[in-house]
Amino acid sequence: MAAGGTADFFYRESLRLGYVARSAFKLIQMQKQHKLIAPGAAVLDLGCAPGAWLQKVKVPSAHCDSRVRTVRADVMTMMKQQARAMSPQERGFSVILSDMCPPVSGITTKDGAISCELGMRALSLAVGKIKLKESDYSEILEKYLSSTEPDPDEDGVLRRGGNLVMKFLENEDISGFGKFCKVKFKKVSLLRPKATRPSSREIYMICEGLR
Repeated sequence: MAAGGTADFFYRESLRLGYVARSAFKLIQMQKQHKLIAPGAAVLDLGCAPGAWLQKVKVPSAHCDSRVRTVRADVMTMMKQQARAMSPQERGFSVILSDMCPPVSGITTKDGAISCELGMRALSLAVGKIKLKESDYSEILEKYLSSTEPDPDEDGVLRRGGNLVMKFLENEDISGFGKFCKVKFKKVSLLRPKATRPSSREIYMICEGLR
């Protein structure tokens, strides 16, 4: 198949099904393979604009009903207490999806580093204050901690047993995130969805079952 052929297929399918972008198929694939979202789950969708996963940021719509609430905010400065207040009965979320990604500059190291900062923010919101111990991942994560502090709330907003998905641009520091997440979650895996453009470096870390 010619370069871009797969992406073209998903683009055509998104138009046919009324999705706003092909990226909806990425979430569909994750859900089919990992069963991340159970019926009635409380989901925090970070970086949903312009709405490829939510399908439309302004709700309700053909794909979202009145249970969906959207908030325009800077996730890098949002406190965990603010995020928790948006959850049902303020009990936290069953699933946190982060499709956050920086505008790609073409400078590989810069883009990868910013994607790790966004990933660290999603991770910190989910599991709470990142407490580093002497290990082979501490040095990697420490580089990105400054973007998530200070936040006086040490508890995360992801419920025990919950699932976390983070998008990264492939780089050498992802392994450190994976090693840390394997301590916090029962299962951690990487996925490059079929709907990803061939030229894209994006990859998703899927963390299941918060301990």
